[in-house]
Amino acid sequence: MQGHSIGALSRRTGVKVTTIRFYEGRGLIADPGRTVGGQRRYGDADLHRLSFIAHARQLGFDLDAIAELIALHETPFDAHGDAHRIASERIAEIRERITRLRRLEAELVRVVAACDGHCDDRPCQVLEALADHEACHGEH
Repeated sequence: MQGHSIGALSRRTGVKVTTIRFYEGRGLIADPGRTVGGQRRYGDADLHRLSFIAHARQLGFDLDAIAELIALHETPFDAHGDAHRIASERIAEIRERITRLRRLEAELVRVVAACDGHCDDRPCQVLEALADHEACHGEH
């Protein structure tokens, strides 16, 4: 029998079998049905689609964006503007997250700098800072 088993698809793409089934349930990958012997057999197009999804997930796209990108991928001549928009939105999300992470880092560096790790007879400054959000220096 030709095609790939779900296990082979998983090994080739690094996507867990349960995740492949989840993607099928979401309509991102077509359910291949079952053979007379009860096996699911996937074609090369399914392997390509799963690789596309896995790479998009690695780049941080959510499943809704991936579904839209898949639809655009199937009509490539009309896709350029929309694909660019989706990828640009992802870049903006990443930049916002980096900005937030830098603020978090700065606040944690400030909190840790207030403590030498040896509290002795006084309250731990790290725990005190975590307990009092008002003591933070700015939004994070």
